[in-house]
Parts: sequence; C-alpha cells; structure tokens
Amino acid sequence: ANFIKERKPKLLIPPESAGSSSSVTVIKGGVLLLECIAEGLPTPHLSWVKVTGNMPKDEPETENFGKTLKIEQVTAADEGTYQCTASNPMGRARHEFHVHVEEPPQWLKKPEGGVYSVGTNLVLLCEAIGNPEPSIQWKLNGMPIDGTTFRGRISTREISLTNLQLQDSAVFQCEATNKHGTILASANVNVLNIAPLILTPDGENYATVVGYSAFLHCDIFASPAADVRWTKDDSIEPLSTFRYELNKNGTLEIRDTRKEDSGSYACWAANSVGKRAITANLDIRDATKLVVTPKSPRVLKSHSILLRCQAEYDSHLKHSFQLSWRKDGDELPVNSTEGGRIILDRDTLFISSVLLEDQGVYTCVASTALDAAEAEAQLIVLDVPDPPEDLQLSENQNRSVRLSWKAGANHNSPVNESIIEFEENHWEPGRWQELSRVPGNDTTALLSLAPYVNYQFRVVSVNAVGRSQPSKPSLRYATPPAAPDKNPENIRVEASEPNEMVMKWEPLKPMERNGPGLEYKVSWRQQGVETDWNEELVKKHSLSVRNVPTFVPYEIKVQAVNNLGSGPEPNVTVGYSGEDVPDAAPSGVSVEVVNSTLVKVFWFGIQRDRVRGHLRGYKVSWWKIKSMLDGKRHHPEKHFLTFVGDRNYGMIPGLEPFSEFHLTVLAFNSRGDGPESSPVVFETPEGVPEQPRFLRILSFDKDSVTLSWGLPKKANGHLTGYILQYQIINDTHEVGAVSDVSVTNRSVLSWRLAGLSPSTKYKFYIKACTAKGCGKAATEEGLTLAQGSKGSGRISDAVKPTPKFQPSEALEPGTEYTIRLVTKNWVDNNSIFEDVIETRGRAYAGIYEGISTQGWFIGLMCAIALLTLLLLTICFVRRNKGGKYSVKEKEDLHPDPEAQSIKDEIFGEYSDSDEKPLKGSLQSLNGDIKATGSADSLVDYGEGEHGMFNEDGSFIGAYSGSKEKGSVESTGSSTATFPLHA
Repeated sequence: ANFIKERKPKLLIPPESAGSSSSVTVIKGGVLLLECIAEGLPTPHLSWVKVTGNMPKDEPETENFGKTLKIEQVTAADEGTYQCTASNPMGRARHEFHVHVEEPPQWLKKPEGGVYSVGTNLVLLCEAIGNPEPSIQWKLNGMPIDGTTFRGRISTREISLTNLQLQDSAVFQCEATNKHGTILASANVNVLNIAPLILTPDGENYATVVGYSAFLHCDIFASPAADVRWTKDDSIEPLSTFRYELNKNGTLEIRDTRKEDSGSYACWAANSVGKRAITANLDIRDATKLVVTPKSPRVLKSHSILLRCQAEYDSHLKHSFQLSWRKDGDELPVNSTEGGRIILDRDTLFISSVLLEDQGVYTCVASTALDAAEAEAQLIVLDVPDPPEDLQLSENQNRSVRLSWKAGANHNSPVNESIIEFEENHWEPGRWQELSRVPGNDTTALLSLAPYVNYQFRVVSVNAVGRSQPSKPSLRYATPPAAPDKNPENIRVEASEPNEMVMKWEPLKPMERNGPGLEYKVSWRQQGVETDWNEELVKKHSLSVRNVPTFVPYEIKVQAVNNLGSGPEPNVTVGYSGEDVPDAAPSGVSVEVVNSTLVKVFWFGIQRDRVRGHLRGYKVSWWKIKSMLDGKRHHPEKHFLTFVGDRNYGMIPGLEPFSEFHLTVLAFNSRGDGPESSPVVFETPEGVPEQPRFLRILSFDKDSVTLSWGLPKKANGHLTGYILQYQIINDTHEVGAVSDVSVTNRSVLSWRLAGLSPSTKYKFYIKACTAKGCGKAATEEGLTLAQGSKGSGRISDAVKPTPKFQPSEALEPGTEYTIRLVTKNWVDNNSIFEDVIETRGRAYAGIYEGISTQGWFIGLMCAIALLTLLLLTICFVRRNKGGKYSVKEKEDLHPDPEAQSIKDEIFGEYSDSDEKPLKGSLQSLNGDIKATGSADSLVDYGEGEHGMFNEDGSFIGAYSGSKEKGSVESTGSSTATFPLHA
C-alpha cells in the first residue's frame, strides 16, 4: 500500500521568506486586497481576523475559498493589523498584514476674498487635511510669496495685512500638496475708496415691548470705513447712556427698553469721501403678563379644579394675541378631551372628576407679535393611600407575633397611622375587628394576642384624606389554648322574692375564654358566719339560691374555669338576699308650724332590722280635714312628699292657711312601703288674702270716681277690711305720691273717691286684709273728666239680653252724651266685665217723637247705628293693638307701692330664727320654685308624686305669682272702663 505522509500547513503567499508580517498601503476610498495561500496535508483551513485597530461592523468579505480578503471603499476605520491563519490537524501557520490607509489633500478652510476699504485689515485662512499631512504654500498673483519681502505676516495656515491700501488689491492663493496630489484655492482682494453706502432702507419701523432689547439696523459699506453715530428725535447729540450700545456693523442695541424709548432715530455714517443718514422709527409696547390661579392647587381625587389664566397685554397687539395650555410641556388640544372631562375655554382650564394622572405642571402660554409669556400652576392630586402590600408574620410566640408590611403610595398626603385589624374564624367568622394602631409611617408592629384564637390580619393606612382599602389578609396564625386570664365582672345580687338570692355577672367575651369548656365556679356564704363556702359550677351567667333569710349579707365569688385550668383567685363581693317591705312605722311624729302655708315635720326612723332591705327614704302624707274659717269639713284628698335617704325631718310647703290637717309618716325600701304612723293633727294659722277678683270704675266725674271690687277668691282667714290706694300716673316714668284709704267695714265692696284733679289719669289699687296682713292688690287705671264738662257718668239698670234697643230717659235735649253698652257675667253674686262698646249721640226735643215711631226712620237709625258700631269696633281693635301697653310694662312703669312688701312678707314666712333659710329646687312643683338667697336645701321639702297642690295652689302662688283659674285680669285697657270725652 502506498503511504501518504501528513504535513503541517505552509504559507506560499506571502512566502515564508517574507517573514511573519508585511505592510500594505491603500488609498482612502479604494479597494484593499489581501492574499494568503497555503499548502499542507490535509488541506489547511484559512481564516482571517483583525487583531488591532477598530473592529469592522460587518464581517470582511473573502474570495477564492477564503484565500483573499477584500474591503471596498476603504476608510480610516479599516486601518489596522489583519491576521491570516492556515490550520490543519498537523499544525498552523500565521501571517500579519499591517494596513495603512492614506488620502490626498482635502480642504477644511478655504481663503475668502472680497471688497475692502482703505485702512482696514485683511486676514485670510487656509486649512487642509490628508495622509500624509499636506504642506501649505501661499502665492500672490500666481507666484510664491517671498516672506522676506512681503509686508504682511504669513504662516502655514494664515496670511494677514494691516492698513490696506489701493495697491494691496491682488489674487491670493493657497496650495496644499502631499504624495497623493495637490489642491489650490484663490481669494480676490479688492481695496477701494467709496463714500458711505447705507444698505438698510430709510424710514424702517421697529417695535418691541417694555423690558426687551431693541435692535435698529444700519448696514453700511464705505471705503475707507465710516464713522457711525445715532441720534434721537432730531437731536444732534449722540446717544451715550449705558443702555445704548453701537455694534461694529452699525446696529444700535437698546437694552431693557422703556416706554420713553419710543421715537424717531437717525443713523449717521461719514468717511473722508462723504456721509449719509437714514431714519428709523421705534414703538415700545407694554409687555404681556400672565398669572395662573390658583398657583399651587391641591385637589382631592374625583373632585373638580378650575385653573384661570389672567392676561394683560398691549391693546395694539390684541389681533396677534394667542393663548394656549400645556401639561408637563405637551400642548393640550383646544377642544374638550376625554369626553368633556377636561375643558379648555381660552383663559380657563376645567378638569372634572380629577384623576391621579391629572397631576402635573400646567402652563398657560401667551404670545403676541412682539413677545411671549408663561405662567405655571403645580396641580397636586390628593387621595387616600393605596392598600399596604406583602404582609409577613415573624417572631411567632404563644401570645404575640410580629406583623410587617410594605406601605402603598400615599398620594401626596403622608400616612399618619396604620390600623391593624384581625378576623377569627371560630366565634365571629368574617367580622374584622380593630386590634392595634401604629403611628406615623411605621410598617411593623408586635401584636399582643389572646390564646385559643385562629387569627388572620390586614392593615389599613390612614392619611389626611381618609382610609385606604384594606390590604389582602395575611396567612392565618393560631394561638394555643390556656387557662382563663380573668374572671367575670359586675357581680351583683338581684332578687324578686324575700327568701331568694339571684347572683348575676357579666360573662366573659369569646376572646377572653382562652380555651374550650368554659364554666363559672360560683362560691357563696353568709357574711359574719363561720361556715364553709357553698360552691356550684354553671355554664350560664346567673345562679339562683332559694330558702335564704330575708335581706342578709352574703360573700360571693365567681371564678372562670376551662379545660386547661382556672382563672386567677376571684375577689369577694358582698350582696344581700331578697328584700321585704318594712314591718314598722316611724315613731315620735311631730309638726312644727313655720307659717300659714309651711310646716316642718319630725320623726324617729325605724330600726335597721325592721327595714328588711335597703332604706330608700320616708314618705310624709297629709290631708285637709276642715277650714278654720267656716268649720266646713272637706272630703280627704291625700297628698304626699318623698324624702330620700335616712333622715328624720322634712318641710311640707303649699298648705292652705287657716285649716286643720292630718299627717302620717312611713318608711319604704326597694320592695315597697311600710306601715304608716298614727295620724298627727295640726292647724295652719291665718294668712294674707288672695287678690280681689276685680276692681272696676262704676262712675266718674271731673273730680271724683266711684270704684267697685270683688271678694278675694280665698280669704285665708277672717277679713278685717280693705286698703284702697291711688296715685297720679302719666305715659312716662313719673308717678305721683300714693294716697291710702282704709275701708274697715269688710262688707263694703264699693267706694267713692273725691278731691281728684280734672282730666287726670289715675291708677287705683285694692287689697283685702286679715289680721295677718294684706294680700296682693287688684289694679285699674282711668282718666277723670275735663273741667267744664257737663254731667257725670252713671250706670243704668241691667238690661235683659233679648232686646236689641233700650230707651234712655231724663236726658237734656240738645246735649251730647256718650253711651256705653257693657256685657257682664255674674259669679257668686259678683259681676265680671267681659266687653264694652261705646258710641256718642245727642238728645233731641219731643217734636221728633212721632217720626221716631215711623218704620223708615227706625230702619235708617238702625243702619246708622250698625255702621257706627262697626267703625267703633275697628277703632277699638286697633286701639287694643297699638294703644295699650302690656301688663308687665304697666307694672314696670307704675309699680304697686306695696307689691315688694307683700313678696317680702310671703317669702319671709318660710324662714324662722330656729331654721336655716331655704334653697335648691322642688321637683314636685314642676320647677316653679327657684333658688333663693337662703342657705338650707329644698330637699327638705321632699318629692311629690300626686299633683299635691292642685287643690288650692297656694304654695305655687306664693312662689311664682301665677293667677288662679277664673280670676280676672286686673290691668285691662282703660278703653274698656272709661269713655272718651264727648
């Protein structure tokens, strides 16, 4: 067999004699070809790699089975070292190609010529690049410049001349050369003598706004260069303030413009050849100003916000004024967006149902032809926090666990506390209850737990806006059972029967049970008796024990017990077995009369063992037997007052004077009333009478008046007579002295007062008196007739109510009279006036008697009388509304001269040298008795329960001054009692 020997790779091109590397030069933009040929057995595999320089973006292209590397359109990035590798199993051979990329010259900067004025300076620049770097040579009119004879300055990249003259006009050339080529650039320089030429049009109009800069242009060409100056409003003086600046090109810049900068400006240009001028007009407008309100609104989510952009701009710019809105830099469309939720209406931006994404910077942008302005508002949207997340349990203990969570976004309102809630699935599954609160933005809490509960937790974050939604529940955590930690509370004894004791207590709450099998161990024994405890286990929260002594103290204990043990040692509570009503009456009952309506009752309390329960107090009962005035016996109507607590006396107010009473006392407890004591008889002394039923004026004259009055409703003793008083009054606060008339005959019920002043208003008072004193006065007011008035008033006989007319006789013909019709009611033979109607008329001679009997005349008179009565009724009503003053005002204006003394007398009867003054309130009188300045307590008066003063009302009258039913208001209108003057 022929044997073929394997050989490692060997490079043929480039040959090994060339070494391991070679250099290759290529022109930028050309094609790079690198060839690598190798031999070996097996046939070597060829690969290319760039080992230095910038790596190509794309894999280089190879040809001829990888033997040739080809790169077209070579750039500077293709420069570097490329490696060719030939490899087979026997070994490998390498060769590196160092590629250099070169390029011909290219311009970076060409010299530029132009027209120049005499005396100006010239600078020409020339820059070129290439590889190798090109050399630069300057030429003048096609000939190299000799640096030793050239009057300017010359360098590689620059040539310059100062103070140009006419002979400096020429063609300057720049030539750049390297081994790959040469490039040439020319610049024509023309130096001329030219009078100033102003290129800016004459009469140009400029405008800007206050505070901006204004630029007035004056483009000038001149040779030699021209001197430029600006003047304003025909002034020959140049502008020289610091706000004016003349630029090199002749432009006038006015910085920080003001309204006074408006006007006409002139630009003057002059050189040795000549001078020129143009004008420019400048208008200064008011700057546009914007304010957005509110500036930094904070709005709750789902609420609304209105942003208003208030703009001020120059009226000359109104046609170019435009307004727009942007949010966070992006322009908002003019039309409504999001279905009308965001509405733009020129200067307003309204957002309803605000969303969290509406938060941002809202910018109002205003623009005119001359300026623009912006104003911003930072909208902050507030909302409740997002729910906490990622609840984790750690530090697990029998009675505690640590809960941690991640706070949700607070939506611009810091979280001020977190509420931890729990739910247990045994007693109240599904019901979440608050367990703990964590202040501030803490996100962890160590929770105290109860035994025998299967917990799960959730967290609610709270900020100033409100509560977040609850977090998702945590994993469940079950605590092991334990013995009870506490015993029942509010242990008490209740009983409805005398020989029974019912012990009750508040049961433990489900979370307090601590384990299964909860029961209550109840222990009891009689207090003060050496005996063992009675015990019983119950599951409910009460225990009834029968056949126990009545109202005996017992020591009681209640202890919680479950399957794991007992609760702590319970406290002892003392309770009493069932009560029974007292079986004894108070003794030693006595009565001390304080005054005609008030007595003080004393008694000895019953012994404690006779109470047979908790003593609640004592009840004093009394009833009237007869009146001492007429000896008339009364049907007993019992009244009582309750005196709470353990006491031995009480005050009984509101008694009827001059009467005989019976009185008893009993003790009561929660079970009921005990027996009454034996009745005690006592009598009240005489008191002052009540107010007379009425006081009326029967007749009147210019200097006298006849008065009539009624008996008092209750005399409260033997009447001794009456006191009649009167005084002059008017419509002011001034009153006259009081005059007294003593009527000693108690049967007299009328009196004529003489010696009065004509046409004078008087107030009259009448009081009934007993040996004890005089009572409250009835009053009336009236006006005497004027001097020279004819006749006097008198009362005719009573008329039956059936007739509708009544003839008057014995009248003087030709005299005018006032007629009064008075309606009356009669009570106990005493009249009570109800209403008064008055009219006026004149008496005529008898020649008319025949006419008065004619039917037509009677009908006419009746019609006139009816019309007159109607008019008088209207006047009467209006006078009652506007002409009278209230009783209270009348009493304040014209006080009863003895009213105060009567009050002092009444209230004085309730005090005694041996007793403390009264104070406080009396519940049985419905609050009518108010606190006085005295020092004893109205608790002494007890509590009434059966309308104790409905019989006579004397006590109420003494304390509150209220009127009795059926009594007559004694301060009626004077219109109802006195006629007007005829």
